[in-house]
Amino acid sequence: MKKFLVLALAMIAMACQQNKIGYVNSVELMDKYQEKIDIESRFKTKADVMAKKRDSISQAFQLELQEFQTRAQRMSQKNAQEEYGQLQQRGQFVGQQLQQEEQQLQQNSQAEMDTLVKKVKDEIQAYGKANGYTYILGGGDGGSVLYGEETQDLTDAILKILNDKYKK
Repeated sequence: MKKFLVLALAMIAMACQQNKIGYVNSVELMDKYQEKIDIESRFKTKADVMAKKRDSISQAFQLELQEFQTRAQRMSQKNAQEEYGQLQQRGQFVGQQLQQEEQQLQQNSQAEMDTLVKKVKDEIQAYGKANGYTYILGGGDGGSVLYGEETQDLTDAILKILNDKYKK
């Protein structure tokens, strides 16, 4: 009987113990996080500069190609083919260089975004521990929260912490 009473009390205690659960709208959090906005802006500026560079080089190459076509009419076929081959090689080389620069920019951007996502996850985890949450779920597009009471939405609180830390 004594064992039954202890077991019953333990079960009652476990049943009374409630998990504290909150959720974060991940999409909204990231869209409003100033550091993410700044990173995207910085990389967009770099991408715009790279696009202008590519366009400028492309225009210069087109002019050079037109100039060659005019000269090629007065050249021997052998000389014209040689020069055209050299132009093609230079065009391919420049194109490859530009492509490598664009890939490097994309890799750098992705690396910074990955670091940012880790920072956000770490902050959510720290917030959960500091505020006694058992679980903090991710919501938004593709998230796991289909419904949650607004009182359990931690998005604004965590966003404020992230933006305040970023300002410092």
